[in-house]
Amino acid sequence: MADQPDSTDAARRLTENDWTQGTETERGQSLSAEISNAMVGLKKEYYGRGPTKAKTYINDNYVFCVLEGGLTRNEETLLKAGEERLVRQYRIRFEEVMSKATMEAIERLTGRKVLNHHSQIVFAPEYAIEFFVLDEPL
Repeated sequence: MADQPDSTDAARRLTENDWTQGTETERGQSLSAEISNAMVGLKKEYYGRGPTKAKTYINDNYVFCVLEGGLTRNEETLLKAGEERLVRQYRIRFEEVMSKATMEAIERLTGRKVLNHHSQIVFAPEYAIEFFVLDEPL
């Protein structure tokens, strides 16, 4: 397996930078806004293009971040060619590679251990969903 990015360094960058310029997200310094910022950063830093909207929902020990927009030009081209399955597989595989850094960012922000993380993307309308299960409610 190829080397993965340093997850601690990646988590630090995702949580310490403001990634939301040009992205519609929650306002202020709420935990939901901080999580949205980190997930926008994940897409901008590692995909090269970030979502246009992001919103995070927290319910007990579940965190859902919904990201709208942000497909890369090559993904858009593949979708036009009917390659939805390929784009989804690529995105899911990439998220698996980035999962450790993503989970560390959420742990850093919430102060809770992330037990599990799942990522999904849907098209028409275009949404990416990041789902986290924490060890205990916030």
